[in-house]
Amino acid sequence: MKSHHYTTTLRWTGNLGPGTSNYKAYSRDHEHSTPGKSAPIPGSSDPHFRGDGTRYNPEELLVASLSSCHMLWYLHLCADAGIVVTAYEDAATGEMRENPDGSGEFASVTLRPRATITRDEQRAAALHLHHEAARLCFIARSVRFPVHHEPEILALE
Repeated sequence: MKSHHYTTTLRWTGNLGPGTSNYKAYSRDHEHSTPGKSAPIPGSSDPHFRGDGTRYNPEELLVASLSSCHMLWYLHLCADAGIVVTAYEDAATGEMRENPDGSGEFASVTLRPRATITRDEQRAAALHLHHEAARLCFIARSVRFPVHHEPEILALE
């Protein structure tokens, strides 16, 4: 079995002076970076947890990771099958449930990929490849909540 390793760096940028002297004394701002990448990703917590809504939060990044992984597998499978995709977008959503003690977990994520292909007669095959991409996606296989798919296929011809 092959093994792949990924390295990221997280740097907290939210010390407003007194550090974490109390829950309201610090910002949740941070940056994610990876060696060799052009720019860091600005992060924070969800505004419901005193975060900056203009920055990405971990929950959004999890949903985005699932969406990206599915897309990358789908495009790969289409290329292998001779299906030409000319456009792709996804309006993914995730539901996280918060428990009374403040902990929480994702209940589900729903991907809504919309792919445009060049040939209408390949619509059924293109739709089927979404199921295969869902089966193969590394991220989806790693989470313990359901990842639902509501794909749409458009054809240019």
